[in-house]
Amino acid sequence: MSVLVYIDHAGGKLKKAALEATTYASKVAQKTGGEVTAIALGSIDEGALAALGAYGATKVLKAGESHFDNFDAGAYTKAIAKAVEQTAAQVVIFTHNSSGKSLAPRVSARLKAGMVAGAIDVPNTDGGFSVRKSVFSGKAFADYQIHTDVKVISLNPNSIPVEKGDGSAAVASFDSGVSAADFRIKVLERSTSTDSIPLPEAELVVSAGRGLKGPENWGMIDELAAELNAATACSRPVSDVGWRPHHEHVGQTGITVRPNLYIAIGISGAIQHLAGVNNSKVIVVINKDSEAPFFKAADYGIVGDAFDVVPKLIDAVKAFKAQA
Repeated sequence: MSVLVYIDHAGGKLKKAALEATTYASKVAQKTGGEVTAIALGSIDEGALAALGAYGATKVLKAGESHFDNFDAGAYTKAIAKAVEQTAAQVVIFTHNSSGKSLAPRVSARLKAGMVAGAIDVPNTDGGFSVRKSVFSGKAFADYQIHTDVKVISLNPNSIPVEKGDGSAAVASFDSGVSAADFRIKVLERSTSTDSIPLPEAELVVSAGRGLKGPENWGMIDELAAELNAATACSRPVSDVGWRPHHEHVGQTGITVRPNLYIAIGISGAIQHLAGVNNSKVIVVINKDSEAPFFKAADYGIVGDAFDVVPKLIDAVKAFKAQA
């Protein structure tokens, strides 16, 4: 089966999600005996696209017209559907992030293709085409069979390790058939987070809640995150009262994260918050309330006041790094 993978990029650079999706696509192609073609829409350096060959892509289709620099799900869907037709792709892969959640269902409906959203593993092709995803807020797994000729999958971030090899992909211009007139969304203003580590792509996350008592106490959270090279996050009540920006809110109504390490400081662990972090590989909880629900979901827990524990943790990290 030939595989088409949608490439996420920003500021002319590839996102980590693009490398994960391309690695995943190459694994699917290896199992099904096909090749991987990537599609990139908008302004991005061709050298960066050619580098996708090291992650398994054979060819990259690029539609670099300036109107693609503003995301419009309808116009993007039309372009991706044409790429599917041109490449005769039987599997189409997205990342299960904000853009993928918008594009994958539309492409699925347009192509009348079966879809699995939030895949966490390479499909099982023994006797069919089965895709695994987590369900019930990460408490269980379910395997879904896709029976249509074209199959659409969106991959959960941080589910597949990025694998880099050798090689370079051929980059070709792609006539998407999409013009500026197809874009129905007009961008009036753009505000971009300046965080060095985007939260959805972070492998390490330091998060805090109302136990910090006020925004003036966030300095130690930022310091710990800086020492760990981690992203910062917060609970919904914290963002609601304006202590932290809304783009740091993780949980059922915020951003869902799946880092290798999630440190929760002063967060009780309401079910809405747990739903957004349950798929973290390791969860560490710091809370002075030994009955906090978060301890039931934690791999490691420290019962103690954050204002005593976090400074000691920062010192320990600094000492460890000094010995390395």
